[in-house]
Amino acid sequence: MIEALRTLPKEQTSSHCCFCSMQCGVELVPSDKNPGLVVKPSPNFPVATGRLCQKGLNSLEHVLHPERVTEPLARMNSTFGAWSPVTWDDALGDIAKQIQELQQEYGHDAAAVYGGGSLTNEVCYLLGKFTRVALRSKYIDYNGRYCMSSAAAASNQAFGIDRGMTMPLSEIPKAKYIILAGTNIAECQPTMMPYLLEAKKNGAVIVTIDPRNTMTSKVADIHVRLQPGFDSVFVNGLLHVIVNEKLYADSFVQERTVGFEQLAEAVKSFTPARVEEITGVLEGMVRTVARGFAKAETGIVLTARGLEQQVNGVENTLNYINLSVLTGKIGRPGCGYGAVTGQANGQGGREHGQKADQLPGYRSIEDPAAREHVASVWGIRPEELPGKGVSAYELLKKVDEGEIKALIVLGSNPLVSSPNSGMVERALQKLKLLVVIDMFESETARYAHYLLPGSSFLEGEGTLTNLEGRVFHRGKVLELPGSSKLDYEIICELADRLGRGAYFQYSGIEDVFNELARASAGGKADYSGITYDRLKSEKGLFWPCPSADHPGTPYMFQKSFHHADGKARLFGITPKMPAEPIDTDYPFVLTTGRLSNHYLSGYRRAERKVCIRRLQYRWRRSIRG
Repeated sequence: MIEALRTLPKEQTSSHCCFCSMQCGVELVPSDKNPGLVVKPSPNFPVATGRLCQKGLNSLEHVLHPERVTEPLARMNSTFGAWSPVTWDDALGDIAKQIQELQQEYGHDAAAVYGGGSLTNEVCYLLGKFTRVALRSKYIDYNGRYCMSSAAAASNQAFGIDRGMTMPLSEIPKAKYIILAGTNIAECQPTMMPYLLEAKKNGAVIVTIDPRNTMTSKVADIHVRLQPGFDSVFVNGLLHVIVNEKLYADSFVQERTVGFEQLAEAVKSFTPARVEEITGVLEGMVRTVARGFAKAETGIVLTARGLEQQVNGVENTLNYINLSVLTGKIGRPGCGYGAVTGQANGQGGREHGQKADQLPGYRSIEDPAAREHVASVWGIRPEELPGKGVSAYELLKKVDEGEIKALIVLGSNPLVSSPNSGMVERALQKLKLLVVIDMFESETARYAHYLLPGSSFLEGEGTLTNLEGRVFHRGKVLELPGSSKLDYEIICELADRLGRGAYFQYSGIEDVFNELARASAGGKADYSGITYDRLKSEKGLFWPCPSADHPGTPYMFQKSFHHADGKARLFGITPKMPAEPIDTDYPFVLTTGRLSNHYLSGYRRAERKVCIRRLQYRWRRSIRG
């Protein structure tokens, strides 16, 4: 494989990092040192300003790792014994036969699909189509449900549409006041930090809101150490000051929003003194942040999992959106709101059919017009489409309860990444058929009946959508090792074995994208004006892009929001208290926090190697100190 790369034209060595949602450009340069390639940052992709973090610099390791699975494997007995190599014909034929037998006995919904947020747009799209057309099941969801669902729901409620960031990253240096809530950018998206540092150099005030002291908080002017579960209380205090002192953007609120009265009533009792009493954040701090953000000429609010992954995650996110909208800091230069997407394709992964309730283009699966449009693209009748399924965790509960008998997992490791791992482990052992498509034997794959070798980010061409909403093309660099197959080919071939191959006839991955674009036409996430040729020449296009002559939409909401009346919604939030408050028996609050060398469940060998090195260093330093 290395020798094949040395013969490739120089222009084919460009790609994108497979890890976080920045999707930094990378160059693969031949080297005399093992493994024969060096990863370097690409200066050509406009997002990461020619930089890479340690994840990107190590992104090649798992692709060329000797433990990689390169042929189909099967268990020869039901006690999860040793793997045995099998041919693709035997593997796909037996998988299809078992699925058909289970569906004949238990119904179409006995089979389900569990996807991932790091897959290409094309593969995400095909997983949704495969589930609904080939399996004819309603049960599909993906690991992004644990990440962005709260932010997506809040954005849809407030704006009428969900795109992670309402503006490009290039707007950050223009902001004079930046609030970073529940996000540790320095360790999660390190190559975004130059934008923040440039803003700081330009005179911006940076506020971090996080229970931990983090690498990001070290560059902040103000760090609010807020206990988990109290975000809405704190933001209500900010909104109280802004409303009470009439610091809001009056004309903007009157002309472009709905719900101000409800918001004003909801925050009336949340005086800074009361907020201090509840949260411990000083009254003066509440007033300082509120006045600073409201009076700043430009400002940006960025949120992430710290406040979204709570039982009240939607209300937390809505309240931070309230802050942007109430002060009129959205839809103009240097202003905006962003829910910082985590996974490589966390944005595109939820737009085109992996979510239980969505069809391509962010269409609701329960909308008759949406069903008719997508069905016409797929060549089926609208009534053939199944209804709404359930979320990822609920899907796994359906497995545990015995309703789902067969599960196909692609691009995810739910045994590690899902809550209540004991239940998930029990559920996986109950499955009559578990098929995992991956490059390694993950913790989930240890319970699989079939492990099928898929493709890495360097072997499969396709498109992704980064945290800005920028759709871009990622080309093929390497040939597949062994008898591995491209992920989309596995899906199509299995559909054919299930007797539904007529609906999955593609001459290449670009054909899949073109169908995706047609299916998304007229939807909220409209890709219909995007083509491979445009992406290759323009280095990405921001959706919505509804026609071939449309320039894309880098800046959202400049003239109107996506609700029918064109107005944003303000919400009066009555904060709920934390689901598990401390008491004398349970006096501690435990929370999660990302490290710069960690990504997802950590089973990729490159991730594990880097993490172990870091831990060994810290341990040696501690015993020597």
